Amino acid sequence: MMVDLEIRCLIVLLAAMIDVVWGELPTRFHPVVWMGNFISMWRDRCRFERPIARFMYGVLLVVTGCLLFGGVGLGGQLLRWQIQSWPVSVSSVGWLLFVALVSLTLVTGCFSIRLLSQAGDSVSRQLLAGDLAAARQQLAYHLVSRDTSQLDASQVSAAAIESVAENTSDSVVAPVFYYLLFGLPGILVYRFINTCDAMIGYRCERYLWLGKAAARLDDLLNWVPARLTAILMLLCRPRQWVCATRVWWRDAGKTASPNAGHPMSAAAGLLEIELEKAEHYVLGQGQRQPTGTDIKAMLRLFKHSVAMLMFVLIPVVLCVQWGIT
Repeated sequence: MMVDLEIRCLIVLLAAMIDVVWGELPTRFHPVVWMGNFISMWRDRCRFERPIARFMYGVLLVVTGCLLFGGVGLGGQLLRWQIQSWPVSVSSVGWLLFVALVSLTLVTGCFSIRLLSQAGDSVSRQLLAGDLAAARQQLAYHLVSRDTSQLDASQVSAAAIESVAENTSDSVVAPVFYYLLFGLPGILVYRFINTCDAMIGYRCERYLWLGKAAARLDDLLNWVPARLTAILMLLCRPRQWVCATRVWWRDAGKTASPNAGHPMSAAAGLLEIELEKAEHYVLGQGQRQPTGTDIKAMLRLFKHSVAMLMFVLIPVVLCVQWGIT
């Protein structure tokens, strides 16, 4: 039997290929959809007004969801370990294949490689066609939650590039990182907390206290993956390494998020563009303004980073594992 890390690496590679070829799973099989429905149910039932009560309700939401989805993952992992201890037979192989298929489905649902690429491409195509209104609409629908109605073409391009860069970490690198480290419970717990942050982790009156626990946990869990993502991007463009590293080190801390600035500033340095969110930050200051063509370049960098992760770093992890054992 293969050791656990080897099985996880195989499942990650298969899940990534399935996501790239077929895209998102059907809604009824999609773990992130289940998580979103669970969070929406809890969010809509919150009737507390006091900040401390809303904060504790948010903590309870996060803990309950982590126990639920992490428990599903742990159950699947324990079942597979139990089956692996059975004598080899048609029955044991059948059960092992079933558990592996369920695991593969859940892991595939935690990636968004094709969806993110299509979202960025839809904005780029509208900009290159000269349809700024449609580009704003696509940006708001697929990639950002901010108001896009007053953004000019370079600001739309910058927002799309920032979102693709940040989601390279959130939607690919971090899920792989936590799956390789902690297996199925690790990736499901990470994805639940990340989904919580995406749905309620905002600094507005409604969510400031309700989503605070989810937002802080998401910051903690993304600390390593965000920096790893920046390194992956740099490895994909060694010729721009010196300039890009300078921009990364200088600008990574300018964003309100302790993590988002790392892949975003690395991307700004590699693409030699300025990324600005009005009244918040400027990354790569002094470089040229981005265009729709730069979104295409960011998507190529995204794909190269995913390929680097899947076909270089994962084999390196396996070689280290084999060397240790």
